[in-house]
Amino acid sequence: MSRKPDSAPLLIACALGIEHLALRSGDRTGADGRVTLLRTGMGPRAAERSVLRALADPPHAGAAVLATGFCAGLAPGMHPGDLVVAEETRDPRGTTACVRSDLLVKELVRRFPGRMVHTGPLTGSDHVVRGQERSELFATGAIAVDMESAATLRSAVRTGPRPVAAVRVVVDAPEHELVRIGTLRGGISAFRVLRAILPAFFEWHRSLLLPRR
Repeated sequence: MSRKPDSAPLLIACALGIEHLALRSGDRTGADGRVTLLRTGMGPRAAERSVLRALADPPHAGAAVLATGFCAGLAPGMHPGDLVVAEETRDPRGTTACVRSDLLVKELVRRFPGRMVHTGPLTGSDHVVRGQERSELFATGAIAVDMESAATLRSAVRTGPRPVAAVRVVVDAPEHELVRIGTLRGGISAFRVLRAILPAFFEWHRSLLLPRR
């Protein structure tokens, strides 16, 4: 489908093959042909390179960018399958504010009744975080950590003003640490949530294009 001249496309970025599989095979209700799923590869450097390359392509000019995939929860009481909507992303290179996180929270609560939706800062790391380091990051005010969201959003806004957001699905938490995503119950739960999440992203994108009242 051709791009509408008066609206911007949506670029949804994830890192891992299993995340891309969940999104690619999931519910695309509400997609209108202006959506690109981008697999960046793992880690902040790979995310930065991939996002900058994608946004340099004319079809993605002005795209809204949303980072998604799995994350590690930092707050006690989190469970695999919980949702995290970032109010901002952080890493040692700076902070990026997310746009209209409230729209995402509202839509996720509606689409996932019974699932916890956590909001707050999402911090970045260049490695898998476990044990005591998880507690230290929680003490900074962050509620979850992943390796790509901060780099994805920072790279996106470097190329020009655009809406950015990050939504992650908790795959492990302080009381539920996983070794491998695909083999344990928590990982399967997170995969199923990620597979069903796209319509919420499409609604966020459509809402951004509507005049504010």
